[in-house]
Amino acid sequence: MKNIRNFCIIAHIDHGKSTLADRLLDATGSVTDREKQEQLLDSMDLERERGITIKSHAIQMDYTYKGEQYILNLIDTPGHVDFSYEVSRSIAACEGALLVVDAAQSIQAQTISNLYLALENDLEIIPVLNKVDLPSANPEEVTDDIVDLLGCEASDVIPASAKTGLGIEEILAAIIERIPPPKGKVDAPLRALIFDSVYNPFRGVETYFRVINGSIKKGQNIKFVATNKNYFADEVGTLRLKQFPRQEIKTGDVGYLITGIKEAKEVKVGDTITDAKNPTTEAVPGFEDVKPMVFAGIYPVDTEDYEDLRASMEKLQLNDASLVFIPESSAALGFGFRCGFLGMLHLEIIQERLEREFDMTVITTVPNVSYHAYTHKNKDQVILVNNPSDLPEPSSLDRVEEPYIKATIITKADFVGPVMSLCIEKRGQITNQTYLTTDRVELSFDMPLAEIVFDFYDRLKTVSKGYASFDYSPIGMRASKLVKVDVLLNGNVVDALSALLHVDNAYDIGKKMCEKLRQLIPRQQFDIPIQAAIGAKIIARETVKALRKDVTAKCYGGDISRKRKLLEKQKKGKKRMRQVGNVEIPQEAFMAVLKLND
Repeated sequence: MKNIRNFCIIAHIDHGKSTLADRLLDATGSVTDREKQEQLLDSMDLERERGITIKSHAIQMDYTYKGEQYILNLIDTPGHVDFSYEVSRSIAACEGALLVVDAAQSIQAQTISNLYLALENDLEIIPVLNKVDLPSANPEEVTDDIVDLLGCEASDVIPASAKTGLGIEEILAAIIERIPPPKGKVDAPLRALIFDSVYNPFRGVETYFRVINGSIKKGQNIKFVATNKNYFADEVGTLRLKQFPRQEIKTGDVGYLITGIKEAKEVKVGDTITDAKNPTTEAVPGFEDVKPMVFAGIYPVDTEDYEDLRASMEKLQLNDASLVFIPESSAALGFGFRCGFLGMLHLEIIQERLEREFDMTVITTVPNVSYHAYTHKNKDQVILVNNPSDLPEPSSLDRVEEPYIKATIITKADFVGPVMSLCIEKRGQITNQTYLTTDRVELSFDMPLAEIVFDFYDRLKTVSKGYASFDYSPIGMRASKLVKVDVLLNGNVVDALSALLHVDNAYDIGKKMCEKLRQLIPRQQFDIPIQAAIGAKIIARETVKALRKDVTAKCYGGDISRKRKLLEKQKKGKKRMRQVGNVEIPQEAFMAVLKLND
């Protein structure tokens, strides 16, 4: 056990985490020249294109240091804030972490939030200054920032370049010397932490775990504590680039387990594996069910594709247990699904994967968050509102609570004003402002989650010229004055465009929605009124004018009453047409509501 080291790499997006992992694999000889490729641990095309890690991976490396054989387990973590629970579980499975900071960009919001996660779990932090070979790098300045943040010595910071391979030997030496070996009782009952799972279409769900106490053997009867289900360990082994089956995985090591589970929901990240006959008395702390934060309706463009969409969603759910969906129907869009996502990036990824992997073109309605409503009749009973149409009648409503987040934004001192005004416009309250250096400021806000779901991230990048980094964590529910704004087309409510908005913003957003829809809805043979309403009160109106034939063209000369008569006749016809007329809403209209400020 003393020769095992478990570590993860934490960094902000695009600071070179996956490239550093590639270099470590090269240096330890874990990959052959034939298997080599960029971003080796990112297996999805989508991950490679966007340069982000969506699914975390684990890999074992052998390294000889000063004549001794060491086993290094790299537990990779996703870098994006939507997947912070997975990051926390991966961190809990390690004893140390490489904190990678880009020498050109310095410390960013997610660097700090992931660092706090690592410090909470008492990990040994090894600071690595990456990309020192870039012409725009400021190694001295950024080293000072890291020293201020960690309180370490400047000599502890390892300068490296994952691209050229500079500093890789020093990093490996630091992993072995600075990170403590795993602690655990070899003879205690089995206790292992699940930090990830992947779905294999041939073998079912593969569970990745780290043994804390005891050992897990092939053919053993095991039990998952949170789901309270028993399984038979068909195969256990270690994770190289390919899987290596073993007879036994001992205390402190990391491995995979195949039990033939078909449902991804049965394997929960953060759960504890123990022996069925001799179970452990205490589970690994920190387990929680992953809760979706953002909800949106996903509908097939053609209603006949509903069953295909269901099949595609079920297959995606096998890979991604944090996706939840239930069937729902809408008057405007037909049959579809109400889906829960971890955040906006998660929603984008699911949408993209549906298009790529399953050839499904879908309409996504306006994303919203989950609210808690309370009625006058029963002030203690929570009504979950995932869809604006679930909101009780305004007359019976006592109060509505919405989820709040703590947002951390790090930006240059020049952009503090615009960033603050953007957050205040989004109903944020500033709680803290710290100058990390003379030129870099960390701002903390309490904000409603609903406000960042729309176009917050894009606008933050715009007002800061791309120099702001953003991170958030949920802080619970707070009471808020919310109203349901409906959009009526030709007098009919379009349920897919309804939104729950704060009273102060309802009028502005209602007006903008109407104006946007007027530009996008094609003209018909009759006038189409577009209205925004709160309950029965109309707050904004626009009209799409009718296409009209020039009925007075054949009248030349004569009395005005002849022209008037023809125009009146046309008006009556249009009115009759409007009563039976149907208005088709183009796909762009649903998308446009998301980009009201463009």
